Amino acid sequence: MSIQIVPESERSPGVGEIAALQLPSAKLPYTQRSSRLQALAQDHAMADYLLWAADLVNAQQTTAQALPLPEEESQYLGAALQQSKKAPLNSAKWKRSVHWQALLEQFLVQLTEQPRMHTSAVQKALQSLQSADVKQREVWADALLTALRGEELADVASLPEPGIAQLLWCALSMYWRQLSSQLPASGQAEMGDLNHLCPVCGHVPTGSLVQGGAQAGLRYLQCSLCECQWHVVRTTCTNCDSTGALDYWCLESEKAPIKAESCNGCHTYLKAFYQQLDHQLELIADDLASLALDAEMEEKELARSGVNPLMLPALNVPS
Repeated sequence: MSIQIVPESERSPGVGEIAALQLPSAKLPYTQRSSRLQALAQDHAMADYLLWAADLVNAQQTTAQALPLPEEESQYLGAALQQSKKAPLNSAKWKRSVHWQALLEQFLVQLTEQPRMHTSAVQKALQSLQSADVKQREVWADALLTALRGEELADVASLPEPGIAQLLWCALSMYWRQLSSQLPASGQAEMGDLNHLCPVCGHVPTGSLVQGGAQAGLRYLQCSLCECQWHVVRTTCTNCDSTGALDYWCLESEKAPIKAESCNGCHTYLKAFYQQLDHQLELIADDLASLALDAEMEEKELARSGVNPLMLPALNVPS
């Protein structure tokens, strides 16, 4: 099954229907994410990085609060949905407005006020972005989005350096989250084979969230760009859609709240986060704090199929 995006007016929910799609809420997630990162940093081997990421997320919170999506762009979302019900905000096709550049500008200003951003590597990335013109930033954004969709770059395209890429992605994800949170739509399951890609923007997930409470046991993948969540049945590989043998790995007991789900068919894995086992879980923060599990998966020669927006994968950046 795959998911088609339909206007709310066309939705016909059945009794006990499982929501195929959960769009991001209007409430910004960054304060909770930052608090979780700070809590996880205590006595953690990666404490410095987790605290740095918390500052990055705080800057996102301040920026997104100050610069909500313009009304005229919000109103256009309905028309965009009529044009395409499959990934209506596909990053390969969506024409970015100047708003994302405004978010980037404000985000960079916020970062300059954060003490942990004063390292030489971060300062170099900040200066490169601040001195780049609008056209150069757009070129970098195009290349970065293409690479993280898993597509080949055009011959003339080149990726930004890792530090620049990380800061760019933070701004792009703020922009796409604002778009998806105001999309006047819901999800409708249909036959297809693209479970592993976000039905809203076409990007890969960060991880899967196995829900607790009234929806206990349901699995939703969370997009690494727009942060929407979409339902995928738990017997299916989140990368190749295979229903073959899946294995589950953890560093602690079988009741550990974070596990890696691997597929014997495509030899990839994606981490799963179990809310009923830890109600404090925040997918992006807890994913970042559990990289020891990723290291174990690498030793088993399994490739990660997801992307954490606060630690982008190594990209083929020209030297």
